[in-house]
Amino acid sequence: MVLTLTVCPFLIRAMKPRMKNDSSILKSFLRKEIAAVSMFMNLKKIMRDRNYFGCMMVECGDADAMISGLTKNYPDTIRPALQTIGTEEGVKKIAGMYLMLTKKGALFLADTTVNFNPTAEELAEITLQVAREVRQFNIVPRIAMLSYSNFGSSDSPEARLVSEARRIVKEKMPSLIVDGEMQANVAFNKELLKENYPFSELVDKDVNTLVFPNLASGNIAYNILKELGGADAVGPILLGLKKPVHVLQLGSSVHSIVNMALITVVDAQIKCKSAQTGEIVKRSSWWKRFKKVSRDI
Repeated sequence: MVLTLTVCPFLIRAMKPRMKNDSSILKSFLRKEIAAVSMFMNLKKIMRDRNYFGCMMVECGDADAMISGLTKNYPDTIRPALQTIGTEEGVKKIAGMYLMLTKKGALFLADTTVNFNPTAEELAEITLQVAREVRQFNIVPRIAMLSYSNFGSSDSPEARLVSEARRIVKEKMPSLIVDGEMQANVAFNKELLKENYPFSELVDKDVNTLVFPNLASGNIAYNILKELGGADAVGPILLGLKKPVHVLQLGSSVHSIVNMALITVVDAQIKCKSAQTGEIVKRSSWWKRFKKVSRDI
């Protein structure tokens, strides 16, 4: 009773006359009040976790972006972002993308970190998210949706899923250069593709984006490219979050952290276009001090 009075004494006083002969209502009210206090105490405990605290800073505008995951498992870093920040409008599933810096140029891979076995609709949404992100790098996405079959050569459920996902993508974004399902070697071998599948949208085009049918294949592929292909991996870049939060690999190198910081800054600028960054910088005290020091030098 002391706990409830401390939380909400005016409600107790207002309801007391009606509760003299109805102890069940009082008990129900007390249970709700105690539950509310318990929830508040749990929230205080949760906010001691640096990932929750950092995400809340981004959500409240006290920070522009967040990078985490150096010493945490991947799910422990993503969960706070989903619970405190949430996804962009219209996005049902977030996804993870890697940027591989290869000798032939940039190669984008998805989904490599989040969705285990996406449905055709989810795979289509992932593809559209990846296409939007690739464009932010001033690169025209040319997407191959990968499988173990080529354009219906297998009638298995796995192959049909990728084909259906491609159909959904073309319905939603007809101008997007995307094709599949296809094998990885066909996607990169222009002669093989042109000779056997001349109807493909990717004929005579350099593929720069790969969408995998599931998490296992995507994760395995990027690790093989990184370890054996000599490619520099930047990521994972989270797609679909309302505000810029990105995750480092466990035990990332300094070089990887710097790369992710650059990606995160660009993401923050894109998602905060309405903010007058230049004006805010000019009004800040440190900028005035910097200008004064520059003049003195």
